[in-house]
Amino acid sequence: MSDGRVLVTGATGFVGSAVVRVLAERAAAGGPAVRAAVRSVPADGPPGVEWVRADLTDPGSLSGIAGGCSVLLHLAARIAGSEEECAAVNVAGTAALVAEARAAGVRRLVQLSTAAVYGAGPHRGIPVGGVAAEPVSPASRTRLAGERFALDAGGTVLRPGLVLGAGDRWVVPALAELLARVPGRWDGGRALLSVVDVTDLARLVVAAGLRPRPLPGVWHAGHPVPVRLGDLLDRLAGLGVLPTGGRERPELPLEHCLERLRSTPGRVSERQFRLLAEDHWYDSRQVWDAAGCAPGPGPLERLAEAAGWYREHLGGARL
Repeated sequence: MSDGRVLVTGATGFVGSAVVRVLAERAAAGGPAVRAAVRSVPADGPPGVEWVRADLTDPGSLSGIAGGCSVLLHLAARIAGSEEECAAVNVAGTAALVAEARAAGVRRLVQLSTAAVYGAGPHRGIPVGGVAAEPVSPASRTRLAGERFALDAGGTVLRPGLVLGAGDRWVVPALAELLARVPGRWDGGRALLSVVDVTDLARLVVAAGLRPRPLPGVWHAGHPVPVRLGDLLDRLAGLGVLPTGGRERPELPLEHCLERLRSTPGRVSERQFRLLAEDHWYDSRQVWDAAGCAPGPGPLERLAEAAGWYREHLGGARL
């Protein structure tokens, strides 16, 4: 898929910006040109990228956006808001975008979804289709509904779990807040989690889009080896991102943690706490081989690359 252009939506988001960097490096080495669709063009994006303005809530702004493109990497999504606000982007916007891409003759489509579509856990090593999707939030419900447009077009849908790296404003900030509200090792830190580094996820997205043959269907997109919660907390503490002393914290049964959480209100909800403190592990081994993409050393090893960003962000947020 070296001919034509690659169209990327959500190109300034957490995952989208990492994907654009990977594509820009490939373009500089002779790979396909990159067209990045955004609501606001950045002042300091990677060189060699064609930036275009588009808004998924405005179908008219999508007219002609995919012209000359062979691949669409659809990474834009609304991850918070009301049912109507999320549906406007994740369902109606996705439908309009995919229709535009198909009319333009785009031959490969990859859409980023989320393992949150499975709803409450615990989930332990489930394959795709191993448990029914039961999304519990407007964002996850509408993202699940939006998947069907890519699937109907023969596209690839990737469902990552937790994504770490520079730009992560959810996972590690949530851990920092929760440690302050519930000091201790939650259920002994035994939870196994599907985690992936943002750069490795970006490489996977690009590999799925540019491989010689299509990769249709739904795929889990975590690192093949799940991460133990206690190991994640210890690694972050060792890098100076989270407070030290994790091994000395008392082991707290989950119900005790939930009682403490309810007595100390904060930004992170009980449902979100359970996503981190209980098993949420989805079998992701197949997608890396299928896409011809090495998974990398793992998210714990990659954390050193993002530690400086996390320290600065958490210091600024005063969590």
